[in-house]
Amino acid sequence: MKLDFNITIVGLGLIGGSYAMALKELNPKNLWGIDVDLKAIETAEDLEIIDKGYKEAEVPLSESDIVIISLYPEAAIEFIKKHKNDFKRGAVITDTSGIKESIVKEVSAFIPDYVDFIGGHPMAGRESKGLAFASKDIFKNANYIITPSNKNKKENIELVKSIAEGIGCKNVVLIDAEIHDKIIAYTSAIPHIIAVALMNCDNFDKERGYFIGGSFRDATRVALINPDLWSELFISNKENILKEIEEFENNLSTMKEAIKNEDSTLMKEIFNKAGSKRRKLNSNE
Repeated sequence: MKLDFNITIVGLGLIGGSYAMALKELNPKNLWGIDVDLKAIETAEDLEIIDKGYKEAEVPLSESDIVIISLYPEAAIEFIKKHKNDFKRGAVITDTSGIKESIVKEVSAFIPDYVDFIGGHPMAGRESKGLAFASKDIFKNANYIITPSNKNKKENIELVKSIAEGIGCKNVVLIDAEIHDKIIAYTSAIPHIIAVALMNCDNFDKERGYFIGGSFRDATRVALINPDLWSELFISNKENILKEIEEFENNLSTMKEAIKNEDSTLMKEIFNKAGSKRRKLNSNE
């Protein structure tokens, strides 16, 4: 696949930097980067993952056919609002945020008609942040969610889809932004909340560390969390997340009562139900 476009990536952190590395292999006409951190720009230029970096956005935006905004949700909205008149006519803009409803609604309300904003969410990442941890392989076999609006042109949605596939994503799914946020509260927020809660239990100390095996390490891997990003994601999607926490608490209470009452029959039912669902997940991966 060859992308004969001028492409700009806004935000050269973990995801933005990984995007640059992956897109560079698709030979775009020009690949530019925007970041407020001069060091990040210099590093990206030295690594030759972008052709040129800018602290000021107006110049590359006016020439960019595709703009990928890899910023935190609120910062992404503010960036688009600030530069709404700087985008090239006909440009396709997408983002990488882990929440979609607020971004799609807010941006759609003020974005000029001559550009097309299409919400995007690569289901990829690492526990560390910053360009130093970026990799083109981060998207390999990952899922990619697109949350189009009724304003989007079909050909532009297909373009975003082809880019996602071009950087290595295995499954590209189109879904309503509101539904995305409901689902992501369960599949992403809850695992992070559980991991953080486990690590913050008073029972964790050095001595107990010798009793830790693979199950604990797997369950707490994502506790190495980016506090700034995830606190924003949780607050922005709080209604959906609170509902999922209540559902999880109900399941935990059921298990607690089964153990308390020595109800092995109920425990086995719970285990078998979970095992069946996990095997189904394995078969779909």
